Amino acid sequence: MNQLIKKTSLLTTALLTCIASLSFAQEKKVHPPIIDVHVHAMKVNPAFTADMCPWFLSSMPGSGPKQDPPSFINTDCATPLKAATSDEDFQNQLMETAERLNITFVASGDAEVLHKWKVAAPERVMPSIGVAPGMTVEAFKDSLSNGFYVVMGEIAPQYQGMSPSDMSLDEYFGVAEELGIPVGIHMGTGGNGMANITSPKYRASMGNPFLLEDLLARHPNLKIWVMHAGYPMIDEMIALMGANAYVYVDLAGFIWSYPLAEIHMYLERLVQAGFGKRILYGTDLMMWPKLLETSIGVIENANYLSEDQKRDIFFNNAVRFFNLDPNDFEGIEK
Repeated sequence: MNQLIKKTSLLTTALLTCIASLSFAQEKKVHPPIIDVHVHAMKVNPAFTADMCPWFLSSMPGSGPKQDPPSFINTDCATPLKAATSDEDFQNQLMETAERLNITFVASGDAEVLHKWKVAAPERVMPSIGVAPGMTVEAFKDSLSNGFYVVMGEIAPQYQGMSPSDMSLDEYFGVAEELGIPVGIHMGTGGNGMANITSPKYRASMGNPFLLEDLLARHPNLKIWVMHAGYPMIDEMIALMGANAYVYVDLAGFIWSYPLAEIHMYLERLVQAGFGKRILYGTDLMMWPKLLETSIGVIENANYLSEDQKRDIFFNNAVRFFNLDPNDFEGIEK
């Protein structure tokens, strides 16, 4: 009897050990890596934060000169996205999500916020620098040469009513070409149906991807990704990519703001045109940390994409574009 009890005890211990080992292995399972190429490092102003429904431009509001300006942010949906309440809250939520979903992100914006994020998660943050008002070409080159900034972006001359090929920016792009720094340029979406009210210098015509041609001709070794994929100018975007081997696109912004049918139409058209290897995942993440999961879901649920195409968008294309070593990332599917 004692021998039976002893054997039973040993079997129970072995079984519990096995279960514990399996549970530990499951807990340690790493999510396949994702690279988000379009995140905004910004300070949170509690007075100007609000919850938001994704795909909020499904019914774009209108107004008139003597009427109240339209508001496209609303909470009339089942699960509005919660805005971060402070800089610390934004950072904590972002880093927790990045760790859980194995996300590395290219971030541009406030230098102080960028440095804090880099300290908090040095392996997950790729800092990006724009051209600040009054910044000299020499100062810009110094900033890119010191090792902290590894990307040039977000460059957004469209909001100033300027073409990306405007010569006032040309020397800065020359520095990026010389140093082999990839460049993210805002093109296309950004109006949200009311740009004339919020950004009166913004010109929709300056978001035409064809406006990049002179810049690319002057700098043939410059690597550019077009933010927002030049939405909604799909024909021009496809034509530009067909003529320029170093031009990629990201899906940021419109992936969570425009109607889902419109998003999928645009993405599927890019893939159908043969450019699935040049599409980068991006969110245009601002003060709503849950935009990461919302945007990831759009790609994961796209039934016209193969699993290989999804992995290209989430990871492989960015590794190629930014000259990264895939072995530096955990959770890579072999």
